[in-house]
Amino acid sequence: MLELDLALFQALNADAATLPAVVTMARWVSQQLPTAMGGLLLGSFVLGNAAQRRALALALASMALAWVGVQLLRLAVPAPRPAQLGIGVQWIEHAARAGFPSMHVAGAAALAASLALRPVRGLTWLAAAVTAAMVWSRVCLGVHFPSDVLAGLVTGGLAAAAIHALAARAPRWQAALQHKSPQGNAH
Repeated sequence: MLELDLALFQALNADAATLPAVVTMARWVSQQLPTAMGGLLLGSFVLGNAAQRRALALALASMALAWVGVQLLRLAVPAPRPAQLGIGVQWIEHAARAGFPSMHVAGAAALAASLALRPVRGLTWLAAAVTAAMVWSRVCLGVHFPSDVLAGLVTGGLAAAAIHALAARAPRWQAALQHKSPQGNAH
């Protein structure tokens, strides 16, 4: 493990001297904020216009691809969490499974990156702030190393970039398919 990763973890992980309000806030960010954001996104989807719904659909697809990416990376790199190594204090219950990369951060980063690529008024900056809070909370609570959350940021960002690249090509593919007959001849 990189010494910098360990030093950053020890600096950010809450311990017995940490104010209880800090731990409470970190727990809320990790456990309740994703649900609150989900409700906000659902409401925005239902009440939004067609462009906002398309942006939110791309964000959802980005988050789904980030989930797949995290699962594949965890199979390839089954890195333990800090508590599994006896390092730091873990402030929330968590299963003893691979922690690289952070799923929470990858999902938040995919949402933020997707909304940065196709902004939705009022949500774009909020998603970026939620991502930053999630990065802090996962390390503060002792369930991830800084390298885990960094990998989550990269995974989420790449997922959003891939989804948006595919979406940009989709109209061209559709147009190309419409100009060909079933036998492959042009109309």
